[in-house]
Amino acid sequence: MKNVTINDVAHEANVSKSTVSHYLNGHFTKMGPETRERIARAVRKLDYSPNHIAKSLKNKRTMTIGVIVANILHNFSTRVIRSIEDFAHGHGYHVIVCNTDNSSDKEADYIRMLMAKQVDGLVVIPTAKNEALFTELAEKGYPIVFIDRYIEGVPIQSHMLDNRRSVKMAFDHLYEKGHREIGFLTEPVEAIVARQERYDAYLEFCGSYEFRPISIQVEKEEMVPELEQSAAQGSLPACLIVANDLTLFELLKVAKQRDIQIPGELSIISIDDIEFADFFNPGITVIAQPAVEIGTSAVSALFEMMNGRKNATGIERFQPYLIERESVKQYEGQ
Repeated sequence: MKNVTINDVAHEANVSKSTVSHYLNGHFTKMGPETRERIARAVRKLDYSPNHIAKSLKNKRTMTIGVIVANILHNFSTRVIRSIEDFAHGHGYHVIVCNTDNSSDKEADYIRMLMAKQVDGLVVIPTAKNEALFTELAEKGYPIVFIDRYIEGVPIQSHMLDNRRSVKMAFDHLYEKGHREIGFLTEPVEAIVARQERYDAYLEFCGSYEFRPISIQVEKEEMVPELEQSAAQGSLPACLIVANDLTLFELLKVAKQRDIQIPGELSIISIDDIEFADFFNPGITVIAQPAVEIGTSAVSALFEMMNGRKNATGIERFQPYLIERESVKQYEGQ
């Protein structure tokens, strides 16, 4: 079988050899998205694989990056990991994935392990308690980016959803449907930036609309009994914004167990789309976030840092979008 060369990739993508080389090394500043996509397709079609051993010896690289996520069960995390892996594989890199369960101790252990393996860069959905460790990595110029969260005072760029906008879209949709009593269901928000931003936005828009806040904050393990008790007592709001996909799972368990009709008795809009939302009966209306775009943007920035660009700081925000299904009823009042 013929060995596929970089020249073959260049010919297939109708670009120069140097352009393919720039792509494989993560240099994208002078390359349009259409060109990048053509090269990516050519790499996949030809099953092109750079000479990893020679390249790593020449560049003193391991051709490996680490990805540390807070909860691998989140649909968002799964899609982000997939987008990172797709991008990395297209550039001849391997990916090591670690799950912290939101534990700062596990996070620190994984960082030390990955550093010992000399991975070339890190993509992290961080916990909030390793500020010193992250700051040290950033100050040493080690290539690292955050996704979904940031840590105040830590000079590492984060790629994340515009959480305020996502809650506003949910609020506006419910308001347009006639709802005037809107609750918010979440796990405890302390120390988790995305949760805190969504909760703060909920309180802000309750104030703007002059609505009474109805917040339900409870640990995931206690959510089902807590919601069942609220339903039994008749204190469960008739309309809920759900903070994320895993929280939605718990709410739907209760709705099924207590035969709560959606949307007849309970209107739901969830932040984060999930695979089954379109197949659930009725379909769940969601505010989706562009997980693939976020993951690709983050790993692209990481590769640029790995190839000599100074580590970036600040926050890159991505816009949510509404997917309207059937879980929110048109409210007609009493």
